[in-house]
Amino acid sequence: MAASPESQLALLEPAQAQPTWQVRESLRARRLTVRVFPGGRVEIVVPVGTRARLVQQFVARHRRWIERKVGEFRHLSTEPEDALPMSVAFRATGQQYAVAYLPGRGAPHLEQSEGVLTIRGELDRTPLMRHALQRWLLRTAHDNLVPWLSATAGHHELEFSRAQVRRQRTRWGSCSRTGTISINACLMFQSPDVVRYLFVHELAHTVHMNHSRRFWRLVERLEPGWRALDRELSAGWRYVPHWAIG
Repeated sequence: MAASPESQLALLEPAQAQPTWQVRESLRARRLTVRVFPGGRVEIVVPVGTRARLVQQFVARHRRWIERKVGEFRHLSTEPEDALPMSVAFRATGQQYAVAYLPGRGAPHLEQSEGVLTIRGELDRTPLMRHALQRWLLRTAHDNLVPWLSATAGHHELEFSRAQVRRQRTRWGSCSRTGTISINACLMFQSPDVVRYLFVHELAHTVHMNHSRRFWRLVERLEPGWRALDRELSAGWRYVPHWAIG
């Protein structure tokens, strides 16, 4: 369960806490990580039960990097985090949609036609409108990314047991020891080259379940330009709109 705002702020010293900085506990987190979102919001993700002192030390170590990224990302979005999009553009596939909101009764219902998304429902129920968009994002990502992953695996003669698409906050992808590859739906907002690199990275884990030299040699053989793509992926959250993350 995510930490409440009160417990989040309590994890930081007064001198460290900022209005746009939050600490979130995650059952899936295995280590402390930090993300900076467009607009400058900072989220520090910690395993459940992490001591406040460890969070404070983590923030102190990475504060200069965080503040530099906040400066870079602050101008990227002036849109309020609870705003609903008027359009959606997927860099991965080139798909673009205009979004129309129409009044109606009951829970929001999303309909997709050629280049247009129509959401009908009670227009003052913004969280439900956003949730409808997020469900659509998951479906669209699954329909586009899973076949793409399968084609990439076939091209490199690698195998995985199954694929799943989730809307994750801290990882672009992962591969389990049983060969299940998890893909972040927000990859739809990344460039095709970056998506391909992420696929290659996770497929390489079906051979080497670590980040050893042998793993990186395999990645380099499959994707010689992986270093630049890895840097681009690390900064990829700047392309993900607020509605897709929240």
